[in-house]
Amino acid sequence: MLRKIENISEYLKESGIKPSYQRIRIFEYLMHTKEHPTVDTIYRALVPEIPTLSKTTVYNTLNLFVENRIAYLISIEENEARYDADTSLHGHFKCVSCQKVFDFDVEADQLRYGGPEGSEVREKHVYYKGLCSGCNQVQ
Repeated sequence: MLRKIENISEYLKESGIKPSYQRIRIFEYLMHTKEHPTVDTIYRALVPEIPTLSKTTVYNTLNLFVENRIAYLISIEENEARYDADTSLHGHFKCVSCQKVFDFDVEADQLRYGGPEGSEVREKHVYYKGLCSGCNQVQ
């Protein structure tokens, strides 16, 4: 579950990120959407408000968020990068029809790790693909 952040500027500083206006607005957008947006989606949403914004700035900012572990890169498809500010353990389901990505709960103690002995898990990602309930009813 995405935690409530009272002061995004302070949160970015605490995460080692200089809080520029563009970075604050990009993080706000990411926090307040459940769409798991792409760079292009964020750019199109914010450019009317920030005319000097570039896709490169959005891309670099999102990479900075991922590097500092305040956002996740979701790569269910090879050619599509989406982003999520909810860094808690949860899964993602992508509908193959409408292309929407939905969150679902994951029980951490139910995930088993059978990797090499002595290795360390730093991230866990759970992805499913199929038909969402809305598209499944249409089929």
